[in-house]
Amino acid sequence: PMMIITQKITSLAFEIHDGMFRKNEDLTPSQRCLAVRRMPSLLEYLSYNCNFMGILAGPLCSYKDYITFIEGRSYQLQQSEANGKEDTKYEQTDPSPNIAVAQKLLICGLSLLFHMTITKTLPVEYNIDDNFRATASWPVRFFYLYVSLMAARPKYYFAWTLADAINNAAGFGFRGYDKNGVTRWDLISNLRIQQIEFSTSFKMFLDNWNIQTALWLKRVCYERATFSPTIQTFILSAIWHGVYPGYYLTFLTGVLMTLAARAIRNNIRHYFVESPAVKLCYDIVTWMATQAAISYTVVPFVLLSVKPSFTFYSSCYFCLHIASILVLLVFPLKRTQKGSKKHESVQPVWSRKLEEESLLQKNNYSTTNNSFSQKQEITCRYQALKQ
Repeated sequence: PMMIITQKITSLAFEIHDGMFRKNEDLTPSQRCLAVRRMPSLLEYLSYNCNFMGILAGPLCSYKDYITFIEGRSYQLQQSEANGKEDTKYEQTDPSPNIAVAQKLLICGLSLLFHMTITKTLPVEYNIDDNFRATASWPVRFFYLYVSLMAARPKYYFAWTLADAINNAAGFGFRGYDKNGVTRWDLISNLRIQQIEFSTSFKMFLDNWNIQTALWLKRVCYERATFSPTIQTFILSAIWHGVYPGYYLTFLTGVLMTLAARAIRNNIRHYFVESPAVKLCYDIVTWMATQAAISYTVVPFVLLSVKPSFTFYSSCYFCLHIASILVLLVFPLKRTQKGSKKHESVQPVWSRKLEEESLLQKNNYSTTNNSFSQKQEITCRYQALKQ
């Protein structure tokens, strides 16, 4: 709860600062659309920070999204976004979250079952067991590293999916309709399990893991950093998680892995995308490399202490640390651009799709009540999601 409150207070503080104390032309598109132009009342402030839906596990939502929901405007806005034209049948009925909630509760049940059974048989601590390190071959050790870290993830799947389901059950989280007219209840979803387990790059993993926290880090740190935004963002993430040394070892290692993965992707990926067969082989190899790198990176996050973390890394001869440094010495690293392409390492995949949708729909929005102000709100929400 303290971590979620920290996110809400700091994000709202920056949104108020952007809306009331900075010039409009100095803001990025996402900052401009999330900017709060009026100081919230005490009731609004406490409601945003302490509402029952997100007080325990979040996920984080923007102040404007929350207020839009509380004032009963979210369905109308999202329906207008999705349809591109006024449709009276959507004005008469609110979309039901029942199916989305049931699906997410099923995922919660399966994740909890997996955690209560399989996870206990595959402890991460066994990676530093003296007998295991002395007798197991390298392939066996790396395979166990992968399956033990994969088995550690369902507890996060359970918590985040349950938190998302709670918000949906209260009516919060509706994000319009897909191209088939099916309701989408993923406005504040925190993860995409399939993309996580089959990610073929470090970036893809980060795009789909703890999404709302990644967006928070982008808005309060990455976009505002004057130098080394990637390093500053990872350090802030470590500080936000707490005081355990394992957090810092994980996120400092994550800096190396992110920069190295970005360098490799920028320099060699284009050689493997023309032929479908070659690209499939490339995807398989990069999936294996990504899963190994992720597992290697997050071991200290689970072990928490310095001694067991260094025991693990030394038993691997710091191999991926050294490999990452060599990659950065060999391959040139392109600078990330400020602006629309900024912070690609945490930009959700669906935001690029929304950008394409918005280009088609931006001239077609209409609503029945308060049309001018609602059109502004619709445009703002799309631009915020694009960022």
